This record gives sequence, C-alpha cells and structure tokens, in this order.
Amino acid sequence: MSASSTPVTIRILDRDYTVGVDPAERDSLEAAARTLDARMREIRGGNRTASVDRVAVLTALNLAHELLLLRKQVSQQESDLQRTLAELNRRLDHALDQAP
Repeated sequence: MSASSTPVTIRILDRDYTVGVDPAERDSLEAAARTLDARMREIRGGNRTASVDRVAVLTALNLAHELLLLRKQVSQQESDLQRTLAELNRRLDHALDQAP
C-alpha cells in the first residue's frame, strides 16, 4: 500500500480480501468487487465444489474478452469519428474556397 492508500476489505465468493486504495477510488473498487463477485458466482453456478482458482481464471478470461471487444468498438468509433471530422473539414474548406 502507498502512503496515501487506506485498507479496504472486500468480499468475493465468501472470502475477505484487504487491499489498499486511494480514498477517492474506494467506491469504484467496491463496485468492481461486487461485479467480480457476481460474475464469479454466475460462472460457478450451482457447482459449489468448483475450485476458486478455476472460477477466477474463467471469470478473468471472460472479463478480458469483454474488455478487448469494448476496446475494439471504441477504436472503431474513434476511426469513424475521425473520418467524419475529416469529411466535414473538407466540405468546410471547399465551402470557404467557394465563398465570394
């Protein structure tokens, strides 16, 4: 933990973990922990004997896959936006060139 972090205990799959977090980030950390707990419970399903390691790896894999898909979507949207802005700038330059 850094000097500015404070310990926070989060609960995931009925296990407590204490992590250091900047006070301004506490709410987002707790929200992330709730999301992770829910996803791990979803993956574990009714199989209470599934190892926590296996559930954690499968959850991490699913979350990483979703993150990559979202990054790809954002990248595509940024490219589309850049093309649209370039076209608008081209039209604006053309209109200004035609102005008396």
